[in-house]
Amino acid sequence: MLLTIKDLGRQLNIKPSTLYLWAAQGKIPCQKIHGLIRFDPEAIADWLRSFNPRQAPTIPPLPRGSAPKLDRIVEPAKRGDYTPGHGETITPSPTRKE
Repeated sequence: MLLTIKDLGRQLNIKPSTLYLWAAQGKIPCQKIHGLIRFDPEAIADWLRSFNPRQAPTIPPLPRGSAPKLDRIVEPAKRGDYTPGHGETITPSPTRKE
């Protein structure tokens, strides 16, 4: 049994408009029957298997000696140099130039 745009959209959690676009661009296997787009479940399963699972990019370690530099940035923020005190209301200047 062939799937409709609505059926496949629900299964894959993809908007129908995206499926229409992919079908028009040939990015997803589909069949046009009397102007209606239909999807063969086996072809969709094969198509999904063809993608490699994404792996998170590895983040290189920080170079030696960079921790003290970061501490100089983080410490003032901890003291509240960059944000107003807790519960403090910021009042605009009388000239409205802030």
